[in-house]
Amino acid sequence: MKKQSLTKGFAVLSAAGIISKVLSVLYVPFLLAIIGDEGNGIYAAAYQVYVFIYVIANSGIPVAISKTVSEFTAVGNYKDAVRSFKIARFLLIVIGLVLSILMLALAKPLAYMINSDKSALAIAALSPTLFFTALASAYKGYFQGMSNMTPTALSQVVEQIANVIFTISFAAILIKVSLEASCAGATVGTSVGALFSAIVLIFIYNKKGNKNILLHHNKASRRCTYKQLARKVVYYSIPLTVCVAAQYAGNLIDVANIRGRLAAAGYTAEMVSVMHSYLWKYQQIMNAPISIVAALAAAVLPSVSAAVAEGNLRLLEEKTKYAFRLCLFIVIPSAVGLSVLSQPVYFLLEYGEGAYLMRYGSVVLILMSIVQIQSSILQGAGKMYRATINIIIGIIVKLVLNYLLISNPNINIMGVVISGIAGYGLSILLNTILIAKHVKVKTSLASQSLKPIVSSVVMGIAVWILYKGVYLMLGFIGSSYVVNAAAALVSVFGGMIIYFFVMIQVRGITKDDLAMLPERIKQIIPRKVLEGVR
Repeated sequence: MKKQSLTKGFAVLSAAGIISKVLSVLYVPFLLAIIGDEGNGIYAAAYQVYVFIYVIANSGIPVAISKTVSEFTAVGNYKDAVRSFKIARFLLIVIGLVLSILMLALAKPLAYMINSDKSALAIAALSPTLFFTALASAYKGYFQGMSNMTPTALSQVVEQIANVIFTISFAAILIKVSLEASCAGATVGTSVGALFSAIVLIFIYNKKGNKNILLHHNKASRRCTYKQLARKVVYYSIPLTVCVAAQYAGNLIDVANIRGRLAAAGYTAEMVSVMHSYLWKYQQIMNAPISIVAALAAAVLPSVSAAVAEGNLRLLEEKTKYAFRLCLFIVIPSAVGLSVLSQPVYFLLEYGEGAYLMRYGSVVLILMSIVQIQSSILQGAGKMYRATINIIIGIIVKLVLNYLLISNPNINIMGVVISGIAGYGLSILLNTILIAKHVKVKTSLASQSLKPIVSSVVMGIAVWILYKGVYLMLGFIGSSYVVNAAAALVSVFGGMIIYFFVMIQVRGITKDDLAMLPERIKQIIPRKVLEGVR
C-alpha cells in the first residue's frame, strides 16, 4: 500500500465525507415526508442513544490502532504494527457483540431514560449496527495508521448509499403499521450500510492489507510481546474512548435535558418532539462541514504520532500549524455561508421551520472544529488524558447552561446554541494553553483566523447580494422552489470563487499551500489564478 501525505489523505477522506453528508442531508426531506417532524424527533432521540453506545465501542480502539500502527511503521516495525491491529480487532469484535446484545435487551429502559418512550422500537432495531461498525472500525483504524485513507473513504460512500436506500424503503413500508414502526424501519438502513462498509474494508485488507508491508520490516527494530502490544492498545484507547464518549454522553444527556426542560417551559409532548426535530435538522446540516474537519483530524493524528515517534519536533510544529490553517480555511467561510443562506438552505431541503438555529448557531461550527483538531494533535502527541479532561470541563459547562437556559420560554431551544459557544470556547482556551506548554507549539489562532474572517465577511456580503439579485431576476418563474434553488446554488458557487480570490489577495493562500496540494487538484485550478498566488 502506498502511504499518502497529510494533504492527500485529507483530500480523499474529505471528498468521501462531503459525498456522504450531502447524501445524508438530501434524504432527510424524503424521510420527513414519511414520518413528519414528530416522527423525526422520535428517530433523532433513538439515534442519539445509538451514537453514544457506538462511540463507546468504536471511538477509542480504532484511533488507538491508527496511533499504534503509525508509530510502529515510522520506525520500520511492520510486524508489530500488524500484530497490534489483530489484537485490537479481536477486542472490537467482542465489545461490539456484547453491546449489540445489551442495547437490544435494554431498549425500553433507554427510551424511558431520555424521555422518549416511543423510541424504544427504533433503539432495538439499531442494535445490530454496533457489531458491524465495530468490525469496520478496526480496519479503518489500520488503514489510517498506514496513512492510506482511500479504503476508509470508499467504505464511507458505499455505507451512505446503502443507508439512504434502505432507510427510505423501510420507513415507507412500515408507516402503514405505525409511526413508531416506521421510525424503527428508518434505522434499518444504518445497519445495512454498516454491514456493506465492513465487507468493503475486509475485501481491500485481504487483497492489499499486509502481504507487502511485511517485506519492508526492519529486522533491527525493537519487537514487543503480545502482552505489551495489548497493553499499548488499551493504554491508548481508554482516554480516547472517555474523551469521545464524554462528548456524546453530553449529547445524550442533552436529549433528556432538552426535552425535559422544554416540557418545564410549558411545551406539550408533541411540541417537544417537533422542537427537538428542529435541533436535529440543524445538527444534520452542520455535520457536512464537520465531516471535512473529521477527515482532517483523522489524517493529522497518525502524522503527529509519527513525528513524535521519530522525535522530529520541526515536523511536529509544521503539521500542527498546517492543520489549524486548513481547518480555519474551511470552517470560517462555511459558518458564514450557512448563516447568510440559512433560510434558502432550509427551503431548498424542504426542512420547514427552524432556520433561525443555523442563522445564529453556525458559529458553533467553528468552535467545534477547532476543538476537534486540538484534540487530535494532543492525542497524537501523547497528551490524551489532559485533552480528555479539557473536553469534559467544556461539556459540564454546556450541560449546566442548557439546564438553566432552555426552560426559559423566551430562549427555549436557542439555549443549546448559547451553551455550545460557552462550552467549546472554554475547551479551546484550555487546549491552547496545553499545546503551548507541553507540545511546545504556539497555535496563534487569532492571527491565523484573521485572513479567513476578512475573506469570509466579503464573501458573505457578496453571497447575500448574489442570492437577492438572482432571486429577483428569476421572479418571472412560477415556482418559488425553483427560483430559490437556482439563486441558492448560484450564490454558493459564486461565494466559493469570491472567497478563494479574496484569500489570494490578502495572502491567505500562498505558493507553499499550493505546493502541498495533489497534482489532480491543481490541474482544475485556472492557470491565471495559480499565477496570482504569491
